[in-house]
Amino acid sequence: MEFFFKSQSDFISNGLAFLKRQEKDWKVTVARTSLDRLAYQMVFPYLSIYIISLGASATKLGMVNSIGMIIAAATGPLTGWYMDRLGPKKIYLVGIAFMAVSYLVYGIAQNWETAIIAMIAYWLGFSTGIHSCATICGNCLANQDRATGMTICETVGAGLLGMAGPMLATWVISLGGGVNVKGIRPLFFLGLLVTCGAYMLVQSQLSERQWTKKSDRKPNLFKDVYSVVKGGKHLNRWLIIASISQVPRGMVFPFSQVYAYQAKGADEFILAAMVTGSALASILFAIPLGRLADRAGRKKALYLMIPLFWLSNLLLIWAPSPAFLVLAGILQGFFYIGTPVAGAIERELVPADQMGRWVGVNRFFKMLLGAILALIAGIIWDKIGPQYVFIAFLCIDMLIRMPLLISMPETLHTTLKTTTSEA
Repeated sequence: MEFFFKSQSDFISNGLAFLKRQEKDWKVTVARTSLDRLAYQMVFPYLSIYIISLGASATKLGMVNSIGMIIAAATGPLTGWYMDRLGPKKIYLVGIAFMAVSYLVYGIAQNWETAIIAMIAYWLGFSTGIHSCATICGNCLANQDRATGMTICETVGAGLLGMAGPMLATWVISLGGGVNVKGIRPLFFLGLLVTCGAYMLVQSQLSERQWTKKSDRKPNLFKDVYSVVKGGKHLNRWLIIASISQVPRGMVFPFSQVYAYQAKGADEFILAAMVTGSALASILFAIPLGRLADRAGRKKALYLMIPLFWLSNLLLIWAPSPAFLVLAGILQGFFYIGTPVAGAIERELVPADQMGRWVGVNRFFKMLLGAILALIAGIIWDKIGPQYVFIAFLCIDMLIRMPLLISMPETLHTTLKTTTSEA
């Protein structure tokens, strides 16, 4: 018993010491990310069902996501370039403003075509916001703290507030008349309210800090972006790994709740429980796996998490009862935990003054591939069968991403900084 209390005391003291030595800007991003996840987790279990209820087919649902992701992809290098020149705060605020527009347009939408506008605003806001957050985290956190710091965001955002979001949404939908357009619509206005609060937080608390080195050379978008990507084989290989790692955002998650609802008969309580279970996984495992990544290596932690996300897709397809759907939802949480661990590798491949452009280039390829596969997923759903959407993702991940990840060097102790100049 004495050993137990000593261990708990050490854990708390180490945690407080960790938080104390981190910069304020990182803490602000944790708070903003948490608010963003609260808003999104209220909406996520019902978003695709809402769009389909407005008249979209699965192919049209894929198209809605695809259009939004293509536009977000196209702006990635540009916003990354501006971020390195101006600092992340201004770009951050633009991203949050797009998120607010998205929730507003969803809330007033009367047909699925209007949802295209909302989805474009969402992907612009999401990708720009996470771009800014990634740049701040990448530059504020030391190597030995990076994965832990990034998974703390996951624990607080996707975990604690991620559980609160679906619970609140279930209550609102139950009062509003169930899983239909009328019952779901109020969730978007709640999301808008939370997003406005996040905007005010970043506006008032985030510094105007920049990491770019002073240069007398005239800025040139194409040369500046190219100076980052010409750094060598590791960067090019990582672009493929990172792009496939984010495919579930366009190919799996927009369809998983619809599949549970239509193919497995899940009601609003099971749909919310799936998302709540995902949040619970973040609470229990994000920080321990982040610490593992900071001690044993990023790749070893990913080797544990990636197969668990594969299993979540298989369980979703097979699930003979609601309990297995909830278990699939819990295992989906390992995707969200793995994302910041993989992000730690991404941040350690380039120097701080190139971080915005590098994350922007990554964003371009991630969103472009995600857009293509989101559209293909909708066609597969309508023409071949819903379950084959998830099987197709598994094949891509197992046969392409995992072998490439195995071939990547570990970046924890030997940071692979590029030697490119600003020439």
